[in-house]
Amino acid sequence: MAPSPFFPDRPALVRRLRAAGCVYAEDEAELLIEAADSAAALADLIDRRVAGLPLEHLLGWAEFCGLRVAVDPGVFVPRGRTALLVAAAAAVAGPAPAVLDLCCGSGAAALVLHGRLTPRWLAAADVDPAAVACARRNLAPLGVPVFQGDLFAPVPPPWRGRLDLVVANAPYVPSGAVALMPAEARLHEAPVALDGGPDGLAVLRRVAAGAVEWLAPGGHLAVEVSAGQAETLCAAFSGLGLEPTVVHDEDLDATAVTARRPT
Repeated sequence: MAPSPFFPDRPALVRRLRAAGCVYAEDEAELLIEAADSAAALADLIDRRVAGLPLEHLLGWAEFCGLRVAVDPGVFVPRGRTALLVAAAAAVAGPAPAVLDLCCGSGAAALVLHGRLTPRWLAAADVDPAAVACARRNLAPLGVPVFQGDLFAPVPPPWRGRLDLVVANAPYVPSGAVALMPAEARLHEAPVALDGGPDGLAVLRRVAAGAVEWLAPGGHLAVEVSAGQAETLCAAFSGLGLEPTVVHDEDLDATAVTARRPT
């Protein structure tokens, strides 16, 4: 049986969302109305949004690089600024690359790279079981495997030293700054996806150390970082023998670093 039509009071919904601090209240109201199949369901969604739940967790998806990516409760929501990381990674990938998306979260980066590249092999990995389950839902239709474990640990050993591209949207928020993040992230996303250690670069240093072993000669690592951390991260990459390049986008307020393993 088709659901009964309902006629929400859009101006009232917008006012309530705006009062709760939703900057894009009009857009959010339309998306929540679209997601509801009854007045009761809409009221529940609005109540939970006003209470601070991320819009993407309520909708069950996030828009990223023009795609709708499924996002389950508790899973890191892909940010618009990460479009720079994906673009920077694609720019250095080369033809028919073997690609690994580390700290993959929902699998958003791998999903986009699958469409932009023609990889001979593409896989993703994350330590968080909820993220792995979500990424598998997004990537299974493409035949992309998602491994669960710490960084490179779960990746099949035959790929050691043969990867052309490693992409990692690893956590880079300093531990002391996590409490200052918006409540949507701080309270509703896995801490392991946010906390980058004392200076925010602990996980990224480990990613780089592993990439030295897992990249093929001439292969590239691509990561996201804050603008203020880029110089320190580049020094760490150089110390490992990698050749870093910083890419910045003012419009996205985003910074990415690509690093080449010398031949």
